[in-house]
Amino acid sequence: MAELDLGRHCQVEHCRQRDFLPFVCDACSGIFCLEHRSRESHSCPEVTVIHERLKSDAHSSYPCSFKGCAERELVPVICPYCEKTFCLRHRHQSDHECEKLEVPEPRMAATQKLVKDIIDSKTGQTASKRRKGAKNSATAAKVALMKLKMHADGDQSLPQTERIYFQVFLPKGSKEKSKPMFFCHRWSVGKAVDFAAASASLKNDNNKFAAKKLRLCHVTSGQALPLDHTLESWMAKEACPLHSGGNVILEYLSDDEQFLQDVDSYFE
Repeated sequence: MAELDLGRHCQVEHCRQRDFLPFVCDACSGIFCLEHRSRESHSCPEVTVIHERLKSDAHSSYPCSFKGCAERELVPVICPYCEKTFCLRHRHQSDHECEKLEVPEPRMAATQKLVKDIIDSKTGQTASKRRKGAKNSATAAKVALMKLKMHADGDQSLPQTERIYFQVFLPKGSKEKSKPMFFCHRWSVGKAVDFAAASASLKNDNNKFAAKKLRLCHVTSGQALPLDHTLESWMAKEACPLHSGGNVILEYLSDDEQFLQDVDSYFE
């Protein structure tokens, strides 16, 4: 009876052990015993290739120059201003605090200064008086805001950073002349009107078609603020803006009235 040829010899030169259940390497397709079945144990040539490729990739990547960032990119991302290399997250000038970043002047600052200079030259106002007047106005505004914060009604769950304070002058004929209140700067004018009406116990027919509507009006221009605008958008306006600590007027107006008449009478 012929001898059965079972198993295979390990291909590692110093081993050559016959294994009846040999292992085939899925990388180099070699035949190995249990002890040399891993790629590292039989010095698989594919492992060497992979290591060389990783070394090559490491040399061809580009580190980010931003302090504390360890990111690398396969292609160089160079700032055209300081000519340093950065990762995608820090590629913009503002993101990597570029040494050649030019800070633009505030929008409309030059125009506002020109208009102010023209007005001052017409009135003959001196620079010292301007500084004194501005300082007094700023101080008065801070004092007014502090007083409002002490007595204002509002939603106490609102964070302090989201509150905007007003002295709200109530419709003529109301029991109170005015009332300090605060609203969320992200609220619409319509929501602020509803809140003010509830706080001052005022009749609010803003949801009725033919009735006069409660409107929030600007004290300087007398304009009824559009109900769908946000308070924040009016705080950012360059002409007749709202400001925290200022005054607003709450009054009933018909649908065709967009401006309040005789604004001064509310402050007498």
